[in-house]
Amino acid sequence: MSKIKFVQYGCGKMAKYTIRYCIERGMECVGAFDIDESKFGTDAGEYAGVGKIGVKIESANQDMVARLKAIKPDIAIVTTMSLIADCAEPLLACANAGVNAITTCEEAFYPQNSNPNLFKQIDEIAKKTDCTITGTGYQDVFWGNLITTIAGVTHKITKIKGSSSYNVEDYGIALARAHGAGLNLQDFEREVASADEISPSERQKIIESGEYKPSYMWNVNGWLADKLGLTVISQTQKCVPMTHNGDLTSSTLNMTIPSGMATGMSAVVTTKTKEGIEIEAECIGKVYGPEDYDKNEWTIIGEPTTTVTISRPNTVELTCATIVNRIPDVIASAPGYVTTDKFGVCKYCTKQKD
Repeated sequence: MSKIKFVQYGCGKMAKYTIRYCIERGMECVGAFDIDESKFGTDAGEYAGVGKIGVKIESANQDMVARLKAIKPDIAIVTTMSLIADCAEPLLACANAGVNAITTCEEAFYPQNSNPNLFKQIDEIAKKTDCTITGTGYQDVFWGNLITTIAGVTHKITKIKGSSSYNVEDYGIALARAHGAGLNLQDFEREVASADEISPSERQKIIESGEYKPSYMWNVNGWLADKLGLTVISQTQKCVPMTHNGDLTSSTLNMTIPSGMATGMSAVVTTKTKEGIEIEAECIGKVYGPEDYDKNEWTIIGEPTTTVTISRPNTVELTCATIVNRIPDVIASAPGYVTTDKFGVCKYCTKQKD
């Protein structure tokens, strides 16, 4: 079997893991791209800590369709932003070039319920060029397949309730700001919370315009409902600020957040379905204090009621490992924008042999 050839689009913190994980699985890096000029010319292997591989990080500000067609990778790994509109350029470039793509973009996990027009655009192009686009990461297993697996051993479900927390310091300044970290409470209300203090019809108009900014659980709830065969009749989102009793220093924001100001937010998404099952999922993203740690807890309420709790998961590493383990699924998939609920359970990808 020939080696899977991949390109890395976006050479930030996550790329150090995805490049290394792919190479250690026997895949071949044939290209690396970023917008940071200070990284241009750096060997991608050295950047990822695996030694020189002879592939230099190039500018992503070029004709990427032509570049991808010239390189002809089996797949592109896109690790840039959290909103699919911000990832449209690389995903559309891959689709137009006929190159499979997999991304850590959280909204890309199930974008049809938050940006349906862009989802449709990418899907139509990918089908024409015979490639597959998808989004995955930590949520694929820990907010998705883990929950549906437990549902599969439950007789009757009335509600699914989940909560997951993560340190925004681990993911960069764009994500930290999107969570309202560093804002006073008045600014948080105006800049973050007020966006969801609207009617369902107003929200739908924003969704159709492509300007809606969902929390991570908005897309997760859509994925879960689809996977479980549930019919969504309504979905709402509420964001509230998180604070800390004491000052917190944020290296990502390059500031000290005074006590009482927002260190991040809790976003709760509530989904009601025609079948009567309610999904209530919360994600808590904030600058951590010394007592905080990542946690993932879900309860399926019914007969029987089951709770699963995972303390201190390594969310960054788990996200990147999921990306690599999903690559064979993407390559084998039918073309189009295919969300991972159509792939089945994520499987461990053993090392390739030439």
